[in-house]
Amino acid sequence: MRYFDRRHAGEALATRCLALARTGALTDPLVVALPRGGVPVAAVVARALKAPLEVLVARKIGVPGRPEVGVGALVGEDPPVFDEGALAALGLTVERLAEDVERERAELRRREEVYRAGRPPLGAAEVAGRTVLLVDDGLATGGTARAALRYLRRLGPARLVLAVPVGDAAAAAALRVEADDVECVHQPRNFHGVGEWYLDFDQVQDAEVISILRSSGTAV
Repeated sequence: MRYFDRRHAGEALATRCLALARTGALTDPLVVALPRGGVPVAAVVARALKAPLEVLVARKIGVPGRPEVGVGALVGEDPPVFDEGALAALGLTVERLAEDVERERAELRRREEVYRAGRPPLGAAEVAGRTVLLVDDGLATGGTARAALRYLRRLGPARLVLAVPVGDAAAAAALRVEADDVECVHQPRNFHGVGEWYLDFDQVQDAEVISILRSSGTAV
């Protein structure tokens, strides 16, 4: 099963979430998107659930010289969440990654300012006591989702759900210790990357994120 694009993936995920809502498991839902790719997916889900849409910016921390290989992630001003096993396997230390962390944190702050239109970072005022659905366009290693779930957890949601249209089965299983529920529509047996399960997986640009947020009433 491959999705045409992120909107198509959002429709499949929305169908799953609506079924969950009918069981009474999604009381007072808030949909939180991980930009950039998660925003088009989450917008469809939020519209289907008639729920507000928010964004939570997270940044992957990559291996020096190989930024596509993630060994950790950042959310807000929280300390970075590292994959200790990956660090050990690659012979890396937290100290060696300090400059990379600060660079990613600077980009995180820039994106928060742009996407949240000057509003404060997502906090307990929006999250506490609600059912929060964290949405991305897919789940590979789960490092970014783990950092985001931990950030959201400390804001006091009544229920925390990770919802993605496609993902690695092992990563989804591992994140069940971080979320109250993990909804992953498609878990291929041979999973090598999120992009292979989309026909159109072009990078989402800032302008598209801002447009979606404005149309949802999230940004002003």
